Amino acid sequence: MSNIRNILTAIKRFLFSNMNKEFLIFLFFFILSSIFWLILTLNESYERELTIPVRVTGVPKNVVLTSSENDTIRATVRDKGWVLMAYLYTDRLKHIRIPFKTYDRGNGTGSMGPSELKRVVEQHLETSSKVTAIKPERYNFSYNFGEYKRVPVRWTGRVIPEQLYFVSQVKYEPDSVDVYASHEKLDSIRAIYTEPLNHVNFRDTLRVECRLSHPADVKVVPERATITFHTDVLTEESIDGVAIHCVNMPKGKVLRTFPAKVKVHFITGVSQVRSLHADDFTVIADYREIQSSQAEKCNLYLKASPQGVSHARVEPKRVDYVIEEE
Repeated sequence: MSNIRNILTAIKRFLFSNMNKEFLIFLFFFILSSIFWLILTLNESYERELTIPVRVTGVPKNVVLTSSENDTIRATVRDKGWVLMAYLYTDRLKHIRIPFKTYDRGNGTGSMGPSELKRVVEQHLETSSKVTAIKPERYNFSYNFGEYKRVPVRWTGRVIPEQLYFVSQVKYEPDSVDVYASHEKLDSIRAIYTEPLNHVNFRDTLRVECRLSHPADVKVVPERATITFHTDVLTEESIDGVAIHCVNMPKGKVLRTFPAKVKVHFITGVSQVRSLHADDFTVIADYREIQSSQAEKCNLYLKASPQGVSHARVEPKRVDYVIEEE
């Protein structure tokens, strides 16, 4: 307690010493002039753009709004500074309501024109306030009667791990979403994509929570997804003993190649190498090509390889062959 008293006594002596009396007088008049300046400034007229939430109300139970139920408009309002301060820092303009039944056009859309929108905004303002502009000038909403379809989620953007690493697997949570829209738009939507992602030079598993991108008159449930990118270290490997299969072979004939099995070189992740087998690859020779070319050797093609394998190639690419009758 004695320390506090000493501090307070020191402050009192400092403030009320002869040297600081003039400072206190200056400070008093400075504050007083600042108050007068603020009053005069706020009494002037200004224009300020205000963001006002808009809510569609009275939506029937069998109707689903495909546009946002809670949207915003931007109104430019002219009034005294102190009135504009009240709009900005109080909940006076918490939201405006647009009755669904009043502005429903009956064709899956609803609209409020510029004059009506301005009138509704002015009802929430002081009588002295004047709306000079509204953006957008017309408020539109869309809906359907519960028609939807489920589509997969896909990522878009730039996701590049460090050198010698690659994205081995992508997981989506959820992997699909419900889309509500007009019948014509539902027919054209095949997938819903994320907002553009931008992640580079990472090596560990990357987990990203992001919004789903969609047109304004399409509703997506849910509107967010979590994308997980699993990484692995690149390695070049090969598998020997991959059998050669012949396609377009007529009945009664058999193609025999020399050798009967070949090697496949490829690039994949270290963690996947042990799970790969020769049967996971499909190498073919085409009988129609052999007949048309009549070459001494036939070409080999890699028709199928496992997921996560890239830059796969067959060795050798051409082999000797004979065609025999069964």
